[in-house]
Amino acid sequence: MLGSTHGTLTTDSRRARVIACGEQPSPVVHGRPADVDDLDVSGRPLYAAVPDLDRFFRPESVAVVGASDAEGRPNTGITRQLIAWAERVGARLHPVHPTRQSVFGIPCSPSLADLPEQTDLAVLLVGDPLPVIGELAEAKVKFAVAFASGFAETGAEGAAAQAHLAAAVRRAGLRLLGPNTNLNAFEKFRDDLDGPAIALITQSGHQGRPVFAMQELGVRLSHWAPTGNEADLETADFISYFSEQPEIGAIACYVEGLKDGRSFLLAADRAARRGVPVVAVKVGRTETGARTAASHTGKLTGADTVVDAAMRQYGVIRVDGLDELQDTAALLARARAPRAEGVVVYSISGGTGAHFADLATAAGLPLPSLSAPKQAELHQWIPEYLSVTNPVDNGGHPVGDWRGRKIIDAILADPEVGVLICPITGPFPPMSDKLAQDLVDAAEQTDKLVCVVWGSPVGTEAAYRETLLGSSKVATFRTFANCVTAVRAYLDHHRFVAAYRSPFDEAPRTPSPSFRKTQALMRPGQQLSEHAAKQLLRAYGIRVPREQLVTSAAAAVRAASLVGYPVVMKASGAQIAHKTELGLVKIGLTSASQVRDAYRELTDIARYEGISLDGVLVCQMVERGVEMVVGVTHDQLFGPTVTVGLGGVLVEVLRDAAVRVPPFGEDQARGMLGELRGRALLEGVRGGPPVDVDALIEVVMRVQRMALELGDDIAELDINPLMVLPRGQGAVALDALVVCR
Repeated sequence: MLGSTHGTLTTDSRRARVIACGEQPSPVVHGRPADVDDLDVSGRPLYAAVPDLDRFFRPESVAVVGASDAEGRPNTGITRQLIAWAERVGARLHPVHPTRQSVFGIPCSPSLADLPEQTDLAVLLVGDPLPVIGELAEAKVKFAVAFASGFAETGAEGAAAQAHLAAAVRRAGLRLLGPNTNLNAFEKFRDDLDGPAIALITQSGHQGRPVFAMQELGVRLSHWAPTGNEADLETADFISYFSEQPEIGAIACYVEGLKDGRSFLLAADRAARRGVPVVAVKVGRTETGARTAASHTGKLTGADTVVDAAMRQYGVIRVDGLDELQDTAALLARARAPRAEGVVVYSISGGTGAHFADLATAAGLPLPSLSAPKQAELHQWIPEYLSVTNPVDNGGHPVGDWRGRKIIDAILADPEVGVLICPITGPFPPMSDKLAQDLVDAAEQTDKLVCVVWGSPVGTEAAYRETLLGSSKVATFRTFANCVTAVRAYLDHHRFVAAYRSPFDEAPRTPSPSFRKTQALMRPGQQLSEHAAKQLLRAYGIRVPREQLVTSAAAAVRAASLVGYPVVMKASGAQIAHKTELGLVKIGLTSASQVRDAYRELTDIARYEGISLDGVLVCQMVERGVEMVVGVTHDQLFGPTVTVGLGGVLVEVLRDAAVRVPPFGEDQARGMLGELRGRALLEGVRGGPPVDVDALIEVVMRVQRMALELGDDIAELDINPLMVLPRGQGAVALDALVVCR
């Protein structure tokens, strides 16, 4: 892994070969020697190490290195805040300064070695924390925080300095937050709020302020981890830790760059196993955003399509704005699992209901039509000329009296309804006040989710500030869009958790016989010929056409008769990437004379272009089916990734593809196909038969096995086209490109 941390596994990238030779690796997981079952086939960890951060957030003793009480100095304000924080959490604070007798009346130690007791946490108010790390090790300090900047966020020289700091921390056996972090971990959290809490993780302290401020709206926060440059402790460590804390209902993250893709996925897997939602803003969707994030945090932002797919794969809910982050995290933290997935929109205006229903439907929220008996029941209180199918329009007046509560209770009593959303576009007292109170009262009596959108731009109305925000049962939003985003995430999360099976539990631990067969084919730093690439596929059980590699025209004719006409002939050589463009493919050959002529033409072109051949392939011609592409690429953050999409020339024209990070199960492979815009082609169009989707899935899973076992050997694998034949007839890899690392 990039920048491995204490308690996690340092990857042996050649583990498969080590095991094949009968040796055993000896990395460490969870502070103990790792069992083979803790590692996948390539030597990477299968389970997230959970750092014990209790003594970080609730230390018994704290040392402040560089403490000051001199007016006008930055360290003075920080020291004052740390003293107040230590008092709140019940910690003993020890100032450390070589020339001061006391700081703010607290006796001061000249060095860490002179502290009166072993400390859990050291806060380093020094410009260069590196010289202090050795002293921390000698004093057996468990955790340290480094505020200093000027590291990886500044460029190559700073990155080198940060690498030295990280190495020193590893040698010292302690855990470090930072550098380039801030005081957010030591904020004052309200302790008068009930219910599940949000834990906050940010790489930019200022970007977490909107979520932190939600305490003033009655939303409980319990922790804030400002990870900074993540020389040691990283976002993944805090996700793993927070997912184990019983008081935490959701984890909200602002992520600029991931330190290590694998550790992030392991942490997300742990949260998914525990059913704890993780909501994240991940910057870097655009080239400009990625460049800016890198300059801020000094970490890889990763190819955004891979990051996006990896997050979905492990149930991380990605949102775009900080307002979406706060609203979605708050809803997921506080709402119980849905009793049903049906969403009903209820309003006092037909226009409002129709508008919201359009947005909800476009976002994929299920808006079922209410049954005829339910509609008849609602028409007891709502005039017959108003629609009550869904959305439900009450016309306004019924909410002003006893009928309003009857309508709400009747909707919530429908077994198909799990969510009631009431958009109130603007205050219209006393009608809106009575409606808000009825919604709050109904929410107290139901186990279903009640959401309100308070659309007033003012936000000072009593119905909003007191009635709605005073309820812990009603989820209140200020915009239609944020409500739709949060409710969709709520339904998606609980559906995901209910069906989740960790792919790490089923990931291969030992190399397959196929792996051993392929070692002789590998050519480090080189591209394989098509013939060698297909041998690689065949070793992993992926079907290729009947074909023979020949080195003479006469042999080509004999091969064609064995393969069976019509045939395809292709030049095969390690230097050839795009055979068609060079005229090195001949199709539909039906006679010996055509085969002889094609052989001479192919070898002449290769000679003219200066291309070295290992021969000419004489191949079975496969025509009926849908052309797909299945491949492996190497992502800087996540390592080998598997892609599937429409193949042939369409892969370059439409760029219709889906990606997953191994390991993944068959359900995820099928999910990839569901993401393709051209998926209807697999079902048969214009009278064509549906294709063998099961065979396509099998190829994807076999390619994943190749990615897991050969990921350190292969820079790129491209099966294009993979001809998926009609249902029951399989799939055939017509061409393949393999580039070795």
